[in-house]
Amino acid sequence: MAYDEVLAQRLHELLDAEPGLTTRAMFGGLGFMLDGHMAVAAGSGGSLMVRVDPADGEAWTDGETVRPMEMRGRAMTGWLLVDGPELAEDERLRLWVGRGVDHVRGLPPKQPKEPRGA
Repeated sequence: MAYDEVLAQRLHELLDAEPGLTTRAMFGGLGFMLDGHMAVAAGSGGSLMVRVDPADGEAWTDGETVRPMEMRGRAMTGWLLVDGPELAEDERLRLWVGRGVDHVRGLPPKQPKEPRGA
């Protein structure tokens, strides 16, 4: 299933002015990268993937609309999956996007990879 294009557009509206922003299709979603680190992603089915400090993420999880992200049956530390009512209001979406942005802004910029065979 492809990512939610309406959610992706809302994310563009919030993030397009951010320095170092790039987007990349990955894992069936559209990732929003800041200086090479994915902060958030529009996932399939209208979900939002948010990169967070693992210590904070545990406190923000409610088990229903905000839960640890899983891939292939394993929880991905530092990633939350946010759904439904948490995304309906622009203010709540802005909160979650801000959490992802704040976390990755605290990480060092990724260095560009050298081309293969170089």
